[in-house]
Amino acid sequence: MPSLLSTLNCRQWFYPGPLRVFTPAEMARAGMQPWPLAVDSYVAINLLLLLPAMLWSRHDTGWVAQALLWLLLCALAVATLLVARSLWRQPTRARLNLYCYGTAFVLVGVFIGLAKSGQRDWVLTQNALIVASMTGVLSAWWMLTLFRVQQIEARLRELAEQEALLRLSTRLAAAQIQPHFLFNTLASLQHWVDTGDARAAPLLRDFTAYLRATLPMFERELQPLADEVEMVRRYLAIMQARLGTRLGFTIAVPAHAGTQLPPGLVLTLVENAIAHGIEPQLRGGHIAVLGRLDGEHLVLSVSDDGPGLRPGWAEGVGLSNTRRRLAQACPGATLTLADTPPGCTATLTLTA
Repeated sequence: MPSLLSTLNCRQWFYPGPLRVFTPAEMARAGMQPWPLAVDSYVAINLLLLLPAMLWSRHDTGWVAQALLWLLLCALAVATLLVARSLWRQPTRARLNLYCYGTAFVLVGVFIGLAKSGQRDWVLTQNALIVASMTGVLSAWWMLTLFRVQQIEARLRELAEQEALLRLSTRLAAAQIQPHFLFNTLASLQHWVDTGDARAAPLLRDFTAYLRATLPMFERELQPLADEVEMVRRYLAIMQARLGTRLGFTIAVPAHAGTQLPPGLVLTLVENAIAHGIEPQLRGGHIAVLGRLDGEHLVLSVSDDGPGLRPGWAEGVGLSNTRRRLAQACPGATLTLADTPPGCTATLTLTA
């Protein structure tokens, strides 16, 4: 059983403060939340309210002396807030105790100096008030440090949960390989094998390569653009084998090894273009996957020559998930859909 001293956490009596120590990487990841200006305004308002009370409470000491004492209190309040801001930036146990014990030593030194200079009676009459005030200040520093540590921990947990959600979204997106696409492809492949159709072998190669490219999506948070384009190419080759002359496609994306994006992002846009722009038309249509560098941005577009966006169109679940994954994984990236008669164009802008 734990001892009484450990149960009471006696170390906090002499060396108070949070036990958690953040690494520089954790601090950078959590970010620097702004200092709450309400603290400054609260202190300033109380000092202003204190001024008339000090000027009129003791006329025997004179207004000048009371005003000077008020200015001294203002200076001490500013110093206290500066220390609080320092603890806000670096809420460590060592720094908290450095300020607390340093303040205590300075206060004791001032008391000793005043007593030796003939102000012993004043020290004896005022020490209880001063010690109580400094105890309140040190306690406020302590509470502020604990609050700041909890705030950073909460932010780190929030970021970890966002990353977990992003990984889950990536895996769900990979799992959303349309079942009818897989079954129809396998059915076509089986029929062509049974009938000795020469299209069976190319379809099997493309289908195998497509599955090999999509399976790692379950584990990746980001993947190179080149891998995404290859996955799209295999998918379109499979759909072209199934749809025949009803589907034509063009892929022209500049090689840019440094570009990373959530897996399946462009593939989802191509699937939507097939489902809404090509398959509804008896004549079929054409899909164009194009990319260009625009300064520091890479602009990708997926276009079809289908009927375009229907009146009253609204985003579906797939597109909403795509937009959310893009915002989480690539801050600053944008995704837009627009009618470009004939058809529709989805434009994806990424940092190159």
